[in-house]
Amino acid sequence: MNLRTRLAIAGGSVVAGALVLVSVVLYPAVNANLRNQMDSALIAAADQAPNVAAAIKAKFRELNGQPDFPTVPLGIGNTQLQIVPEPVQIGPSTQFVDITARDVAVSDGTAGAYFRDAAYNGVVYRVYTAQLPNAPGTLVRTAIPESDPAPTLRELAWLLAGSTVAAGLLAALASRLAARRVLRPVHQLTETVELIRTTGDLSIPIPADSRDEIGRLGSAFAAMTAALDESVGAQRRLVADASHELRTPLTSLTVNLELLSENPADAQAPLLAAEALGQAGELTTLVNDLVDLARYGQAPFHTEDVRLDLVAERVAARAARRAPQIEFELACAPTLVHGDPDALERAVANLVDNAVKWSPPGGRVRVSVKAGTLEVADAGPGIPDSDLEFVFDRFYRSPAARAHPGSGLGLAIVRQVAEAHGGTAEAVPCQSGALLRLILPTCIEHAEP
Repeated sequence: MNLRTRLAIAGGSVVAGALVLVSVVLYPAVNANLRNQMDSALIAAADQAPNVAAAIKAKFRELNGQPDFPTVPLGIGNTQLQIVPEPVQIGPSTQFVDITARDVAVSDGTAGAYFRDAAYNGVVYRVYTAQLPNAPGTLVRTAIPESDPAPTLRELAWLLAGSTVAAGLLAALASRLAARRVLRPVHQLTETVELIRTTGDLSIPIPADSRDEIGRLGSAFAAMTAALDESVGAQRRLVADASHELRTPLTSLTVNLELLSENPADAQAPLLAAEALGQAGELTTLVNDLVDLARYGQAPFHTEDVRLDLVAERVAARAARRAPQIEFELACAPTLVHGDPDALERAVANLVDNAVKWSPPGGRVRVSVKAGTLEVADAGPGIPDSDLEFVFDRFYRSPAARAHPGSGLGLAIVRQVAEAHGGTAEAVPCQSGALLRLILPTCIEHAEP
């Protein structure tokens, strides 16, 4: 069952349910109103009983010379009128419904007038019993068959039932027609998504013209496919770049190993073995960088409050031991950030190692940390302005850098770590050397003055 049909059924059901509820309230209300009208008519007939009795007595006196009022019920329209003269006695009546003890009490004034339902000759009557006005001891009873309002109630029941069914069907039809128009954008969105799934082309535009919830859904799908397209493209570029970077050391390693296998006693064997080990080390570094790049970009990591200044000092101390020919200058103010301590230390280490690699012997590397910003400056040849925006790209190596060892992933990892922590990494133009900057959000409430 499609969505349009479900909406049509829901719309029809809601309208039909509402009309059923109205019918449940309306039918008893009309029934009670008709019963009240019947009771009012009986009371009015009883109040007119003296006038009717006087007129009938006069007529009987004129015709028969007898002023007695007949005790049989008289039909006045659909109302039966009976006057029972005193003494009123309890017992069955062959003329109308039986006389009860309560009727006797009403006739002598010890009980008030009342209504009851009684059957006579197979007909159920609504009976009103009262004392005849200005005639103590005399009883007047008026009655109307309860079947009189039945046709009205029956017609009302059929009208309510028919209206409920017809309105429910019309509402279902209207809901389906409206749903077809309202859900047209959903249909278009579904067709577009199915086309993307079939073709695998994530660049197909997704319609998101309206400003309602469906438009927001389309915008969300468009943003999702754009992000997915960018992610797939990045993965493809990463695979292509990694394949290119791996091809050269693998080829060289294979050649060296083949030469060693052909002539293990060659005088060049130690040199070939050393080169093979170096190339294997480059491959290990490249693979580790690829793993770190993927980990910092996708996988969740452990976070805690980290003193960025202490991390920088620790990294600089290790670098100073590895490169004693380089002078280090530290200017680190207490700075607290929230993040993965291992990832942050790797990013800082990559920045410092890059500065060491480009600094000449006797050169100076300056490391500063303040207010969530870490800067590493070196005394090397610097970065051309045209390369500033590319230095953090994966596998990017300027022509001058290709003579130096490295995978081209160190600074890419720095940017990946920065973005994973809500920060940025940038290369700052300067007159001499290179200046690389890592900016991270700080924990101000915990930062030391």
